[in-house]
Amino acid sequence: MVDSPSNDSKVRRRWIGFGETIGLAAVIISALGLWNSWRSDGPEKPSPQAETQAAIPIAFRGKIEADGKAMTISPVEPGHSLESLTLNVAGKPAVSIGSDGRLTASDVQRLVGEPGKGPKPGSLSARIEARYIEAGTLKRGGGRYRISYRWEDGGLFGGDKLRLKGLSLG
Repeated sequence: MVDSPSNDSKVRRRWIGFGETIGLAAVIISALGLWNSWRSDGPEKPSPQAETQAAIPIAFRGKIEADGKAMTISPVEPGHSLESLTLNVAGKPAVSIGSDGRLTASDVQRLVGEPGKGPKPGSLSARIEARYIEAGTLKRGGGRYRISYRWEDGGLFGGDKLRLKGLSLG
């Protein structure tokens, strides 16, 4: 009967050791879960912000209309909305084109003058200045452009007539 108490204490020690092992495993698993959630939250991540677009300088394109009698000058970038457009040529009065961007051949003819001997193609160097709206802000910009033109024979009753051909940077 002496064996009996020692066997009971061995069995009891084994079950206590097993219970403690389970408890220790639970604490370790909980600690790993806490560490994982802390690590994923970690330092403050920057909150998503609306993307701000960089300002794009204004550039123009010219679309010939009415067989060269007019040209519509418009911004290349669709986010630009014209408020006003002015054409400046050295030594000549400025030509105000307006917000529709419509330049007529007669406007250019006043700047160029008469064709001289023999009508021929030519170009006019001009500075185009614009007031425009980009992303709700009124801005100013422009650049140097070349307006290409050609002279046409006016026929029996008319003189030579200027016809616009295009707009290019430069």
